[in-house]
Amino acid sequence: MADTPNVATPAVFAPGVISGPAHDSAPAFAPDGNTVYFSRSEGKRSTILVSHRQDGRWSTPATAPFSGQWSDMEASMSPDGRFLVFISNRPKSGGGKPLDGFFMGRSFPGGGGNLWMVRCEGDGWSAPVRLPDAINRSDSTFAPSVAADGTLYFMRPADDPKHFRLYRAAFVHGAYQQPQPLPFSDGTVTDVDPAVAPDESFVVFGSSRPPARQIDLFIAFRDGEHWGTPIHLGDVVNSAGSDAEARLGPDHRTLYFASDRLSELAVGVTRADWDNGKYNIWQVPLASWLEAHAKAKPAASP
Repeated sequence: MADTPNVATPAVFAPGVISGPAHDSAPAFAPDGNTVYFSRSEGKRSTILVSHRQDGRWSTPATAPFSGQWSDMEASMSPDGRFLVFISNRPKSGGGKPLDGFFMGRSFPGGGGNLWMVRCEGDGWSAPVRLPDAINRSDSTFAPSVAADGTLYFMRPADDPKHFRLYRAAFVHGAYQQPQPLPFSDGTVTDVDPAVAPDESFVVFGSSRPPARQIDLFIAFRDGEHWGTPIHLGDVVNSAGSDAEARLGPDHRTLYFASDRLSELAVGVTRADWDNGKYNIWQVPLASWLEAHAKAKPAASP
């Protein structure tokens, strides 16, 4: 698909502070936009860090209070800020060993993940609690995203374990329902990292489906109970490399994503140490796609 007109060029987020020399990805913002949790990884280990914005500048990231012992990543904040869901390879119960993963047709010792939750308590967070087995059926469950009513979106291996598939678990009367695959994610290609709007009107995700070169970003809209065909975000947003870990900003109209692209430099400018081909966090407005979809919708009957 050709690029939607007037697509902005992605910009790196907080270069040298949050987007640093390591692999940085998956920002989860507090509702006021002044606190962000994100993943930083080196080798096989990942940690969730937190940074605060003061006087327009982001503070030096520190390890989140619920992270640091195990490999933790991919935090997702509830839209109201009352709880946060994240991925961890920590044991399911005390005294166990880190979770092993099996996905993309390979075993990953210590590379598994389950969904865990912490709740806001005063100025801090509760102890992490593992979500129910209905959610964590697989020890390779990753990339949570939380809707306003508590419904969870996430990814886990398809029946064909060479691919990932996207799932939705509705939250009804205080309990998660059995996860259901999203209708456009059938397991024949890899779909990853859903970022759902609070009202579930759209979701941005990564996919290997055509015309992706590796993993590219797509958006799918939901009208009523019907999901439309995913739309490729084009070659301004997507690069020749990997573009994944979609997340929405606190305005729910700005896309944040991880990319291994290099920035464009003027002649004679030295490349910064963060600009090294590892994942950095980039941002771009979604207005072009949201407005185009709104204009394309049929008018409501009087």
